[in-house]
Amino acid sequence: MAIIVDLDVQLAKRKLSVAEFAAAVGISPANIAVLKNGRAKAVRFTTLDAICRTLDCQPGDVLRWVPDDTDAG
Repeated sequence: MAIIVDLDVQLAKRKLSVAEFAAAVGISPANIAVLKNGRAKAVRFTTLDAICRTLDCQPGDVLRWVPDDTDAG
């Protein structure tokens, strides 16, 4: 299973830089990079809430699940 983080898409739609977004969400640009690059192992609901508030979106606009080849059965 793979969870894909589509922050790049949302930031581009809103013409927000990573630095502006990080400041608005209240986390470091380095942590935004970890999320964007798919290296995060978890996301706190409070962080997800801040992301969705800042981007005026739903969690599904930022996160999506893609099955691995091994999930096909």
